[in-house]
Amino acid sequence: MINITLPDGSVKQYESGSTPMDVAQSISAGLARQVISAKFNGETVETTTALTTDGDLVLLTFRDDAGKQAFWHSTSHVMAQAIQELYPGVKLTIGPSIENGFYYDIDFVEQKVSENDFPEIEKRMLEIARGKHEFKMRSVSKQEALDFYKSEDNKFKVELIENLEDGEITFCDHDSFTDLCRGGHIPNTGFIKAVKLMSTAGAYWRGDEKNDQLTRVYGISFPKQKELKEYLALLEEAKKRDHRKLGKELGLFTFSQKVGQGLPLWLPKGAALRNRLENFMKDAQEEAGYEPVVTPHIGHKELYETSGHYAKYGEDSFQPIKTPNEGEEYLLKPMNCPHHCEIFNSEAWSYRDLPKRFAEFGTVYRYEQSGELHGLTRVRGFTQDDAHIFCTADQLDDEFKKVIDLVLYVFGSLGFEDFTAQVSLRDPEDKTKYIGSDENWEKAEQAILNAAKEKGLNYVVETGEAAFYGPKLDFMVKDALGRQWQLGTIQVDYNLPERFELEYKGSDNEMHRPVMIHRAPFGSMERFVAILLEHTAGNFPLWLMPKQAIILSISEKYEKYSKKVLSLLKNHEIRADVDHRGETMGKKIREAEMNKIPYMLIIGEKEAENNQISVRKHGGEDLGAMSVEDFAKIIQTEIDKNLKTFEV
Repeated sequence: MINITLPDGSVKQYESGSTPMDVAQSISAGLARQVISAKFNGETVETTTALTTDGDLVLLTFRDDAGKQAFWHSTSHVMAQAIQELYPGVKLTIGPSIENGFYYDIDFVEQKVSENDFPEIEKRMLEIARGKHEFKMRSVSKQEALDFYKSEDNKFKVELIENLEDGEITFCDHDSFTDLCRGGHIPNTGFIKAVKLMSTAGAYWRGDEKNDQLTRVYGISFPKQKELKEYLALLEEAKKRDHRKLGKELGLFTFSQKVGQGLPLWLPKGAALRNRLENFMKDAQEEAGYEPVVTPHIGHKELYETSGHYAKYGEDSFQPIKTPNEGEEYLLKPMNCPHHCEIFNSEAWSYRDLPKRFAEFGTVYRYEQSGELHGLTRVRGFTQDDAHIFCTADQLDDEFKKVIDLVLYVFGSLGFEDFTAQVSLRDPEDKTKYIGSDENWEKAEQAILNAAKEKGLNYVVETGEAAFYGPKLDFMVKDALGRQWQLGTIQVDYNLPERFELEYKGSDNEMHRPVMIHRAPFGSMERFVAILLEHTAGNFPLWLMPKQAIILSISEKYEKYSKKVLSLLKNHEIRADVDHRGETMGKKIREAEMNKIPYMLIIGEKEAENNQISVRKHGGEDLGAMSVEDFAKIIQTEIDKNLKTFEV
């Protein structure tokens, strides 16, 4: 007998050789019908895998992320089979699941596939799915695997196998199809009830542009047709909210090929929006005891060699800038933290001076591949709301929790209510990816875990996701469409203080190393604005809107009164404009709606005579006629609901 521990902590005994499906059926027939995959001792297994040792078992359904991954990976096999049948002679490479769906990289040789061919491929996939073919894993020898793919003249699979060893090679079979695969499948193809191929893209074999170019076919699948329809409807809504589309429509930012890819140009409305976000953060930082600093856009190469950034990212960054002096090289600033370390190093500090909190909206530059650039979310020049706290080890816990408070304040003020925290630790199996001693890493990781627990955060632990110099706490926010984004990060660092030989004099009159906290609640201004645009569909919180109201006069006769209203609004610090154009009121209202202006103030004869304005809210709600003073109270009440003063 073996002992199987379930997620609720209960332990049940089963015969050795029992499968996850046997366990599911012993719990309930209803559960067994929904189980599509499983994890045993943290590793994804088939529902038919024989369990021969004691262990922890998690049964997965399509509602679980890991269950979706097994579902989509299995569908990639079905797509590969359909394509192989419809396009004889193609060479298959790899077909993993991704965050939403799956892809398969394929060499179509002399043939071509386009989106016009998708309906035929989808039809064949569903025909295969209806056959309810079981996914069966089997071990093969290295020679057997090589012989199989050499007979198919598939150099890509041969290359993969040549890097594997006997005893670790497995094939997956279903129907008449066989593929090299490590596992993680649903029980049979019959679970796949709805499929949709989404797009194609070029992809280099193993991501190396020196290798063959392949065709990447993207798709997604679901166990119910209804779920596919809901997903496609969500995609349509996402297209409407695309920050690139909204940014253009609202006049916030643009790009220019002459300026360069990945280098956004902020237009007046966008720059004003950015300034408000920066001022919002600066006010909170001032309250929290941060001191502003400013650092240059370039730094000596030696600076980044000292920090470790050059060894880690040098090859993928912009190339060094050479000066007239032989051998002298500078880099576009990829990080602000080395500069802040040198600011700390510029003075002698006592323990009485700490913590020192240096904050900067610092622009940094990183060379992203052109194919990876995407609007404001992936750029080559971006501004971080960066700050670095230098504190004693005794102050670390309190300072870290204060930063968490600041991040939560930012989220609350901007309408991000659904989030989880992720504690990112280093990979204990591969410490070569990181700098610093085991002792420092253990202290830093424990500090983050303690703070997350004490603040009552809903958090998960991800091993291997730490920065190269220290562990971190990332905030994973869900937007209005249910998509997850990483926003806000806090990192504990014992390593840069050592590399830069930072010191302060302790109460014992000895010199000590400070602990360093890196933090950026926004992350980068560019990416944050993009995510906020898509989350709100351009309907920002009222306090942040570029224009909070627009005055729409029925005719030129009321121009004088419109200007008076505008002046009164400015006295109440309400951002507004006047639309005096000789267009119809209907057209003016439609354009104001398209520009997401929260309030339309309509002025005609009656309003001018009574010293009033007729107020219409974005979306069509009529609030009626009122004085400017009463309207100002409405604005202030709405702002006060979202925007509180940050309290330490």
